[in-house]
Amino acid sequence: MSLTGALSSAISALNAQSQSLAMISDNISNADTTGYKTTSAMFQDLVTASNSATSYTSGGVTVSGRANITQQGLLSATTNATDVAIQGSGFFVTTNATSGGTTSYTRNGAFTTDNLGYLVNNGNYLEGWRTDADGNIVGNASAASLGPINTQVASTSGSATTKTTVAANLPADAAVGATFNSSMTVYDSLGTASTIQIDWKKTADNSWQASFETPKLASDSTTDSANAINDTVDITFNSDGSLASTSPSPPVISVTGWKDGAADSSAANGTAITLNLGTAGKTDGLTQYSSGETTPAVDLTSITSDGLPYGKLSSISIGKGGVVDATYSNGQTIAIYKIAVATFSDPNGLSAASDGMYSATAASGNATLQTSGTNGAGTIYGSELESSTTDTSGQFSNMISAQQAYSAASQVITTVDKMFDTLISAVSR
Repeated sequence: MSLTGALSSAISALNAQSQSLAMISDNISNADTTGYKTTSAMFQDLVTASNSATSYTSGGVTVSGRANITQQGLLSATTNATDVAIQGSGFFVTTNATSGGTTSYTRNGAFTTDNLGYLVNNGNYLEGWRTDADGNIVGNASAASLGPINTQVASTSGSATTKTTVAANLPADAAVGATFNSSMTVYDSLGTASTIQIDWKKTADNSWQASFETPKLASDSTTDSANAINDTVDITFNSDGSLASTSPSPPVISVTGWKDGAADSSAANGTAITLNLGTAGKTDGLTQYSSGETTPAVDLTSITSDGLPYGKLSSISIGKGGVVDATYSNGQTIAIYKIAVATFSDPNGLSAASDGMYSATAASGNATLQTSGTNGAGTIYGSELESSTTDTSGQFSNMISAQQAYSAASQVITTVDKMFDTLISAVSR
């Protein structure tokens, strides 16, 4: 009968508005939760099949929650160098174990480094691709090469010298056969500093030869020049004092005989160091002008070499594009990982779990892995976090609506109760 249907409909309304209030409560309580996505109450009417032109049987209402997972939250800057956020589509890929774990996805980028060097968030490990020092992914950006980001993968650094630039004036007024000495500091493959002595010898007018001796440790305070000659470079100058040519060209020396056991494997006969002695026809490197001194000497302007000494890992940071950078005590900063971004055909079909984690479902489809800002994936920003999408003022408005609807439904029950009393009284007479 219609009174029973009205009572049933009102009870369904109480249940639906109670669930709606629970969603509103969750939204408000997570107003400051990183990466939280607001849940909206979606009401659907229930219609019975017994309605006709002369009678009406109420059905009621049901409610379901819809998480607005694709809604973008505001990005806010933080002071934590390992915090990350995504502007646009996509999720961070995480796993609950360093190997063989369950994969989940999140927008909560509040990652920190654990005692083993992994980037973690609530026990979940952030995943990415290993890169070379320039930030290029080693291999390809596939699921097979994806793995937990371990910042200790390169805990030390040091790089061998491969280039040296020399700027100096060789005295034109020196006698043929005169020799002069200078030195340059280089680093071997172990990051140890060594000194290579350069012997400058005038072989003819406008012609010189530079001989490069076997390196000795920079800590060696002896000044003896008794080391073997590794390589020589023949140098000629133009009549105006500018550099004419070098032989070989470009000049390359192959250094052997490191004193600390460093590898001589960068070249066929040793560690190759390319020399920049200037541009032919110009005075931007080696020159030959008269010294104007009673005793001529080589006037060394500068000798600069690349390479770095041994350094320990001092800090980790994540930059725009999701590149994880490692900085060392020697001042070197290199890229070690690139963070992956997972996209889905229907992100709202993901299954939600605690701590802002999601798992793939048949509705969401499988994850497609992308690098930051490519193929529709959002851009990763370091030292930022995505704020909750909860609008508290809007939630208070929804709360008032839910309260009014709940009160109205309870009033229907009261009214139906009175009508039942009236009906019972009439029947009992």
